Amino acid sequence: MYHTLLVQFGLVLAAEAEEQGSPVELLLPAWPELVAGIVAFGLVFGFVRWKAWPMINRSLEARQEAITGKLADAEKAKADAESLRADYERQLADVRGQSNQLIEDARKSAEQMRTDMIGRAQSEADNLLAKAREEADGEKSRALAEARQEVANLSIDLAERVVGQNLDRQAQLGLVERYIAELEKK
Repeated sequence: MYHTLLVQFGLVLAAEAEEQGSPVELLLPAWPELVAGIVAFGLVFGFVRWKAWPMINRSLEARQEAITGKLADAEKAKADAESLRADYERQLADVRGQSNQLIEDARKSAEQMRTDMIGRAQSEADNLLAKAREEADGEKSRALAEARQEVANLSIDLAERVVGQNLDRQAQLGLVERYIAELEKK
């Protein structure tokens, strides 16, 4: 069915073409119209070339300069941004380095303070221990001296009672002290 329609349409076109002339004549206008069209086109083209072309050219050049300027500005802004970024990163690295140095200094200072405090505490403890030993030794010596004196007095009193007479107290004290000293050596 479609096939028959196409054949019929083709036949109708062929019949119309025979009535109007050849297909090339349908596309080309008559010679006077063609010449008038070419002359009109030339005049319009010449006028556009003479009046509009310089303005279009200036406009294109201005646009090109604006684009070039904007590209240069963009490159400059990019370079400035890169410079600022590099400065920021350098400053950030400096701040990090300084903070690390401060932390390290604080750590060293704390360690030094700790060492100093331990040393002072040890020194104070040693001093207290030495004082306590000195006091103990002094107390011991005093107690021994008192005990010697008491033993000597008791010995003399005992000897006086046993002998029944007064003895030379100084001579007897010297004798008792020598005896006690000999006992301490042993």
